[in-house]
Amino acid sequence: MGKITGFLEFDRKVESYEPVEQRVQNYKEFTVPMEEKELKEQGARCMDCGIPFCHSGCPLGNLIPDFNDAVYRGKWEKAARILHSTNNFPEFTGRLCPAPCEEACVLGINENPVSIENIEKNIVETAFEKGWVTATPPTKRTGKKVAVIGSGPAGLATAQQLNRAGHAVTVFERDEKPGGLLRYGIPDFKMEKSVIDRRLTVLKEEGIEFKCGVHVGIDIKAEALKNDFDAIVLCGGATVRRNLPIKGSDLNGVVQAMDFLPQNNRRVDGITQFDKEIMATDKNVIVIGGGDTGSDCIGTSIRHGAKSVSNFEIMPMATTDRPENQPWPFWPMRLRTSSSHKEGAERFFSISTKEFIGDKDGNLKGLITAEVEWIKQPGQRPVLKEIEGTEKEWKCELALLAMGFTGSEMTIAEQLGLESDVRTNIKASESNYKTNVDGVFVAGDQRRGQSLIVWAISEGRQAAHHVDKYLMGESALPLKGEGDLPRV
Repeated sequence: MGKITGFLEFDRKVESYEPVEQRVQNYKEFTVPMEEKELKEQGARCMDCGIPFCHSGCPLGNLIPDFNDAVYRGKWEKAARILHSTNNFPEFTGRLCPAPCEEACVLGINENPVSIENIEKNIVETAFEKGWVTATPPTKRTGKKVAVIGSGPAGLATAQQLNRAGHAVTVFERDEKPGGLLRYGIPDFKMEKSVIDRRLTVLKEEGIEFKCGVHVGIDIKAEALKNDFDAIVLCGGATVRRNLPIKGSDLNGVVQAMDFLPQNNRRVDGITQFDKEIMATDKNVIVIGGGDTGSDCIGTSIRHGAKSVSNFEIMPMATTDRPENQPWPFWPMRLRTSSSHKEGAERFFSISTKEFIGDKDGNLKGLITAEVEWIKQPGQRPVLKEIEGTEKEWKCELALLAMGFTGSEMTIAEQLGLESDVRTNIKASESNYKTNVDGVFVAGDQRRGQSLIVWAISEGRQAAHHVDKYLMGESALPLKGEGDLPRV
């Protein structure tokens, strides 16, 4: 490393945010860029640690010390080549990834870890600004055709890798524009959709074809795909939402987060007409679920002008420190406070919703909760127990259910005759990503269940290698941790 003592000289620093009162007035990204000198200093904090555990923490196997060192030395184009060699879309992960690499950073054992995600974002933004990210179509075509179902991060990564191998790739997307949950799920204030569009321009120039507004399994049947393509890769998301089966769950005002968030994405995109508009304006909003989706609902509700926003989590409040049973370098379940939490939401832990209360017209007006505790039993899973005498009624006109997903839609899987597990994930091994039907592969949430964007990209890259090998007998596409061709 170029700055051997960098981690002793410089403190961790990341991009700051615009003031709350300013950023909640719109849906723009609100991070304040760092100066190049500061970024170089952050790159210098990367230690010459011998065994870089950040590699194992990153599902993509990003070559983190290498691009950190390049940033420290001011070699931004080299840093961009290194970063893109293992990650097709660092502009997505640099904004949205929870950074498991940082939790595995050796410096993080006794100091604040290297700000890897922030460095990654600035590398790719510099690359786009300097014009280094350009289309690189394959020099030869194989004559093989591949259908990729789903245009989220798994589908886009699969498509780009297979196109690089020379195959003719068609991506099918049921929504009106590509991007999956990146476009219709992630709020614009976390990632503006122009970030997706500029990358899609590159993918299209490289020769990938996108067919949007096509619901595979309904608009086009499985048999037609089998006849028209040499291989099929299913890359759909985990879209089956968890419900809350309690009294009043059918009231007007009890809404799934993934109905609320995509509608707002479309609203920001200029669409103004909806069958049923969902707005938080002047309402007491309660978001049930303490994960990233819940956080996104909080930030969106505040921007709508909600009267109040509360966040319920059934689990106890985690500690800010690493729990003893989750040692470094493993991912710790610690308390995480997002930018949206800081915009005006009140958080409640160890709380369970028992009943939704409606008015005579069937509209939500409140809900009843109780405090809960988790009873630990040796050798068994903790048992949830309600604490007597803790019932409470809350005013609420909009309850947003953000409790995660249980699996993926199975229409096309059923038509193809694919085997699935009890969680409705399609069965396929990480060894080859093949399903039980010849020529059909699966990657991302449809294979592993609801997961992180960085896992989706990783799975797409791995699946592409095995599809290419299936079609051609061998593949030069990289597996995890292997550098790709030096493309930007």
